[in-house]
Amino acid sequence: MSTVEAGTAAGDGQASGEKLLRMSELVEASGAPGATIKHYLREGLLPEPVKTSRNMAYYLPETVDRIGLIKRLQEERYMPLKAIRSVLDEEGPERARALLEVEDRILERALARERTRTSVAEVRRTYGVPDEVLDRLAEIEILEPNSKGYSPSDVTIIEAISRFRTSGYDEKIGFTVYDTLRYKRALEALVKEEVDVLMERLEGEMPPDRAVELIEAGAEPLRDLIAAIHTRLMVEEVERRR
Repeated sequence: MSTVEAGTAAGDGQASGEKLLRMSELVEASGAPGATIKHYLREGLLPEPVKTSRNMAYYLPETVDRIGLIKRLQEERYMPLKAIRSVLDEEGPERARALLEVEDRILERALARERTRTSVAEVRRTYGVPDEVLDRLAEIEILEPNSKGYSPSDVTIIEAISRFRTSGYDEKIGFTVYDTLRYKRALEALVKEEVDVLMERLEGEMPPDRAVELIEAGAEPLRDLIAAIHTRLMVEEVERRR
């Protein structure tokens, strides 16, 4: 790949020996179309090129990594360009990369646990939940079975549903699978806020593996905390209605 040195291209005091890239070389190295790169430039997401004439510009080599980071933030975190610019300007690219790395580690561990599957036949035999209940829970995406069966989190949900039904929470007195949606909606907002806080406080402050260990260590006490708060709020609400 053809490159030029900054001193030759710019002649404006930049460090001699630093290699710069033409637009065609930047496209090849980054895998991003020229139109996309120019759009990033217009949005202020990339460092300005070194211009040697009206129609000739050269780009710093770190621009390749920055383009890759921008694409990851767009594709993996669905961030708009304005938000990406804010992150890069306020926190810098290294902190943004650390955020992505922590998230990658969390997903790797979570997905590894979820790969284990329990067959549909075994779930039916063990928990006695009617097929139509399991089907409806899958339809409303409380459960996410595949051709190999149910994931560990699915099985935990099914076990909880089974215990509810054994205790008398069933269709005869008005309880259906759709009651689970109330908890899902409430938890979606809570989890979004929780992840935002965790990422803000942990990414860049410690190695990614240590951050993941800390998150995992907090999972059980968090469940106990939520259960205790739920019990207290339930009592307070019943007392309020008396």
